Amino acid sequence: MTTEKNPAAIVDWEPPMPPTDLIFDDGEPLESNRHRIAMNVLIRSLQQFFADRNDFFTGGNMFIYYSSTQVRNRDFRGPDFFAVLNVDGNNPRQGWVVWEENGRYPDVIVELMSPSTAGIDKGIKKNLYEQTFRTSDYFVYDPFDPNSLQGWHLDDNQQYQPLLPNERGWLWCKRLGLWLGTSEGTIDRETAVWLRFYDVAGNLVLLPEEAAAAQTQAAVTQAEIAVAQAQAAVAEAEAAAAQVARLAARLRELGENPDML
Repeated sequence: MTTEKNPAAIVDWEPPMPPTDLIFDDGEPLESNRHRIAMNVLIRSLQQFFADRNDFFTGGNMFIYYSSTQVRNRDFRGPDFFAVLNVDGNNPRQGWVVWEENGRYPDVIVELMSPSTAGIDKGIKKNLYEQTFRTSDYFVYDPFDPNSLQGWHLDDNQQYQPLLPNERGWLWCKRLGLWLGTSEGTIDRETAVWLRFYDVAGNLVLLPEEAAAAQTQAAVTQAEIAVAQAQAAVAEAEAAAAQVARLAARLRELGENPDML
């Protein structure tokens, strides 16, 4: 017996809609306070670097949703830091939902490792970011281990190739056009070797408060230069006046009229 298909049923068929009951907070804190600071350092410094742009989004410890299967399996993925270029930066987001972002995945991801997560960060997650996300640049770093920085770049065959450090131990992030390296300092009252961005010339990409402090120091320096220049001008004028006075005195000794000066 042959069953004929109903053409109207085929026309009326619609693909299932993506899930909408998404969870954006699993209540799990970051590994440590240092991990939290390290994440914020990357986010805030990149925002400062791109302060004149509004075509990017950067976040951290936020869920990335990329498939209905992932949602059903509650397979939450929340990179410690990620950046997406050429998107609307004004759009408010609780997380990154790929099907609501025109299929866009993160361009750059950084995972802040710990001894308990290093295997996953360099294994399962690395494979996911390479094979599913196709994330251009992926880095891992343990904020408690200054020598732990590693990175990979997606080649033309869509496979991760290890990045080689420069003479300073920095790794080049091609997608952002920035270096990733380390810098020791005290941030939020914690002293550590932090993962930081550097521009192409090797200058540290500053946090907003660092940029403000640098601007204040530049203004103070300019004021000090202006004061020094004014003092030099006064000293020069006083020296010229003294020279005129000496010449006038000498002319009077010679019987000449000093008003001729």
